[in-house]
Formats: sequence, structure tokens, C-alpha cells
Amino acid sequence: MHRHATILLLSLGLPLSLLALPEIKLVPAYKHVEVERPVSVQIPDDGTGRHFLVEQTGKIKILPSQPDSSEAIVFMDMTDAIGVEKDFEEGLLGLVFHPKFKENGKFYLAFSRQGPKRLTVAEYTVSDNSNQGDPGTERVLLEVQQPEWNHNSGNLMFGPDGMLYICVGDGGMKNGVFMLSQKLTRWNGKVLRIDVDSRTDGLEYGIPDGNPFADDPVACPEIWAYGLRNPWGGAFDTETGLFYLADVGQNLWEEINIIERGGNYGWDYREGTQRFATRDGFMEWLGKKPNEPKNLKVIDPIHEYSRADGLSITGGYVYRGSKIPELDGHFIYGDWKFGNIWALNYDTAKKQVTADHHLDKPDDLKNPTAQPSGIYPDVDGEPLVLDWRGAIFRIESTK
Repeated sequence: MHRHATILLLSLGLPLSLLALPEIKLVPAYKHVEVERPVSVQIPDDGTGRHFLVEQTGKIKILPSQPDSSEAIVFMDMTDAIGVEKDFEEGLLGLVFHPKFKENGKFYLAFSRQGPKRLTVAEYTVSDNSNQGDPGTERVLLEVQQPEWNHNSGNLMFGPDGMLYICVGDGGMKNGVFMLSQKLTRWNGKVLRIDVDSRTDGLEYGIPDGNPFADDPVACPEIWAYGLRNPWGGAFDTETGLFYLADVGQNLWEEINIIERGGNYGWDYREGTQRFATRDGFMEWLGKKPNEPKNLKVIDPIHEYSRADGLSITGGYVYRGSKIPELDGHFIYGDWKFGNIWALNYDTAKKQVTADHHLDKPDDLKNPTAQPSGIYPDVDGEPLVLDWRGAIFRIESTK
């Protein structure tokens, strides 16, 4: 059913369950390209239609324009420039191109470095050859101290406002042991927002107007939102401008949030919409009061799922393509461990989820079709599913 039918049903107050369920299949893509632990696909707005594949192990490759070709170009090799203690969550984690990449050739990476352990966000520029990034142009913007090797996040995106948004995990381990997500004096467990085209007070970036804590003398002025555990996978909807972001849970719940200015998303007081089950005992063990602050105000996720459906959420993007009209406006996401893939429809007027379609459910949870580490649009807005085991799939309609 096409988009005008979706709008008609919503206008009549009818449930989206009346819409035909999307029937899809996962089709192998770029079958002849060697792929190692893919985490992102990014397409610069320069008219070339090039698809840049980020591998957690350190390489950025330009995928071939012909699907049957094996001739991927290595755009940049960061293998020796990053630092990894444990490669499960550390490594090369994020890439985004400047909105004016066509004019200035600038792009941004997030990756791990050691001694001290930190998440680094840096700017680079292409060389004279537009198919080659120049490592010598590195300009470090900021470095987030990481107590442990896990929960780095590192997702990068430019918003509709032209600002760079940086997702940062809570510092690692479990149980929110470092208790950093709720501290406005630290970058961990936050979404940061900076201006890469200006400078503020000697920083390598500007503090944009509108950052909610910019005038708080004891808060980090870069913070846009907080109370996150390990955000992994999100995007601004190109139509509504809403910022969807998945956050990996610990014991019971995985969640999807709509990120708002100054929002507190609850970790480690909450896991999903629930009070974090083991926090009280942990705080008592530390000799601290387990009570929540009296003035605590948190924003609940728009959606959560339990351990019955997965163990580690992988966010994606809001589908605005044309080949699967039933998915228009749906946030496509999956679970890294179980391999489930869903499409979530969020009614922005009612501020509620109206559908959650199960697109792919593996017959064997130990061997899913894909183990999604990222879900991204291709140049036409059609979904690419990155399989962390070393493959790429397309989501295609079976109709």
C-alpha cells in the first residue's frame, strides 16, 4: 500500500495494522568484496553516489558501483592509527562527511586510542585524489576518556542544523559502575553537539547556540542529551527531522529513543521504561543511597523489547525510499545477537508507536541470516544491512 493510503488511515484514526504487512527478503550484496566487521555505510552529498564502507578493524573502502565487481578502493587505512585493547567494541567506529564535502573535502572519524584509553573524534581532508583520504590532515576535535574498553559508541551524524552530533557510551563495564551518564561534568553516556566550522574559547570547535547546558558553569557545554548507556545506530529522519537513536541495554531491555534537546534518558536509574533492576543492590554495596533524586525527570523510550527478542539492539534509519512503500516512515532496526530485523512506525502527532513489523526472524538464532551491526540507506534510500561476520545484504520486497 502506498504512502497516501498510510496518511489516509492515520487521518481517519484507523490502526496501521490495516496496512499490508511488508514482505521482504535479505539479498546478498557486494558478494565479491572482502568485508571485515562492517559498522557503517556513508554517502557524501557530492553527486558521485559513492558508498563508503567503514570496517571496525580500521579500513574505509569505497564500494564498487557495479554490484558484481570486487574492485573496492581503500579510501583510508586507519589500522595503525587507532589503538585497540579489545577489538570486540573498540576500533574504527564512526564516519560522517561534512555537509559541504563537495566544496571542502572534509570528513570526520570516531575511533579508539590507548594510553590513556579514549574515544577520539577527528577531522580529515581528502588528498588531491578524491578517492583518497589524507591521514596527515588529522585535526583532533575532542577526546573522551574511557575507563574501560566497552561502551564507546562513536556514532557520528550531522543534523539538519549543520551541527555535528557525537554519540558516546557510558564508559564501560556493567551496572553503570562508573555512574557517568547522569553527570553533566562528563561526556560519557551523552549525545554531544558541536560546530566544526567555528571555534569557542580556544577549542577546536564551536559551542553552538542552543546547547542546553552551555551557560551552566559546572556542566560540559557540548552536551545535547544524557542518560544513555551505549547508543548504537540512529539517524535524523529526513522528513520530520526527528532524531532516532537506539540504546543497548544490560539485563532485560533494549530501547529506541527520540532524542530531544536537554533530554535525560534515564540510565542508570532506568533500563528502558523500567527501574534498573539491580541498581539498588549495587549502590548499597558501594555504600551509597539507592534512591533516585527527587527531581529526576526522564524521557521514556518510544519502544523497547525484552531478552525474548534479542540481546543487543542495532539502530538504523527512517525509510524514505520508493521500492518498499509499506515501510515509508518506519525506523528499520535489528538485534545484533539474535539477528531479528524490525520496522517501527512512530506517529509524530500522537507521539506513539503504531506498528512494529517483524521483517526477518531467523529460524536458527545461532545462525541468523545477518548479525546486523548497522542498517543504512543506499544512494536511493534503500536499506543495506551490515553483517558483522563479514557480509552486506539488501532488504528487498518479495512482491
